[in-house]
Amino acid sequence: MDTSRPIIALDLPSADQALALVSRFGDEKLFLKVGMELFYASGPGIVGQLKDAGHDVFCDLKLHDIPNTVKRAAASLAGLGADLLTVHAAGGRAMMEAAVEGLSAASNDPSVVAITQLTSTSEEAMHTEQLIEVPLAESVVHYAQLAQSAGLAGVVCSAWEAAGIGEATGESFLRVTPGIRPTGAAVGDQARVATPEKAHSMGSSAIVVGRPITRAEDPVAAYHAIRKAWNSGQQS
Repeated sequence: MDTSRPIIALDLPSADQALALVSRFGDEKLFLKVGMELFYASGPGIVGQLKDAGHDVFCDLKLHDIPNTVKRAAASLAGLGADLLTVHAAGGRAMMEAAVEGLSAASNDPSVVAITQLTSTSEEAMHTEQLIEVPLAESVVHYAQLAQSAGLAGVVCSAWEAAGIGEATGESFLRVTPGIRPTGAAVGDQARVATPEKAHSMGSSAIVVGRPITRAEDPVAAYHAIRKAWNSGQQS
């Protein structure tokens, strides 16, 4: 997985809009995230369209159900050509193991990463709404270790927990970080954010960027500025 490329979150309401945005990049091969909004509006065909165009696709559908259902869903996503997909670590070890089993027949060697705590979740919300009493960072590291024990390739976390996860699991365990905002960009509904440079210095393995690219006046220029910032951090 080429993590030198920011993963572009195609959080758009239609396939036409997503494909129009991607077409602005010409022949450049991108790493694209298809989340619930686009997948549910457009259907599974959007994954195939993006794969046929030569792009890598991250299906971020956050699977969370009984193990057998998740196993079959993971197999279906792998069959579409997804390179990376997500499950909720809160679903437990057996469910995560089932997701990995669901990929066993895939020809493109996809990977699974687990959602720890959403980057829109504050520590206060985790305590009062989920009734998790340990600090948020401790909860995230626990989920990461559980995901690793289940055979997953990594987790989705904010940059603020990435270093602790790396220390607990090893550097090869992926820390995929959404909530990326260039300096001066609006935070929106995110609670735990970081700039591309900061995310690297804090231990992120890969970054996911949506609105700062998709809603930019010039998405291509915005993408390349973020990619440059991310990679300059990697070289520092």
